Amino acid sequence: MSLITPDFGLLFWMTIVFLIVLFILWKYGFPIITNMVKERKNFIDESLRKAQEANEKLANIQAESETILQQTREQQAKILKDAAATRDAIVAQAQDKAKDEGARIINEAKAVIETEKQNAIRDIRSQVATLSIQIAEKILREKLSDDQKQMEMIDRMLDEVTANK
Repeated sequence: MSLITPDFGLLFWMTIVFLIVLFILWKYGFPIITNMVKERKNFIDESLRKAQEANEKLANIQAESETILQQTREQQAKILKDAAATRDAIVAQAQDKAKDEGARIINEAKAVIETEKQNAIRDIRSQVATLSIQIAEKILREKLSDDQKQMEMIDRMLDEVTANK
């Protein structure tokens, strides 16, 4: 018996054993293997599908986050614009109030100055009148120091009064 050229009997039995093993594998082994391969293929397909869905969800989430970020930026710009407008309004209002207050203080100061001026003028007039009376009194006393001068003055005043009537 040679290894290179087998006998007919050996070849016959090897073929029968091969066919029996092939039949058993065909009947029981290959279906299990193909089912396992199909399950593995289904698992891989399902995983790929889920990965694709996850990628789509991630893309949607990124788009949503960009949209939300844009909205937030717009709201921030609006809030800053409103704050600037409010600030400007408050500043303008404060300036107007300061101008009004300044005008009121100036008017009050002018009124006080005018009152003080009027009081000073009255005081000066009063003092001038008092001084005039005192001067007139001194002059009259000097001129009317004797009786004859007094009588001449009385006559002259009576003449003027009668002439005016």
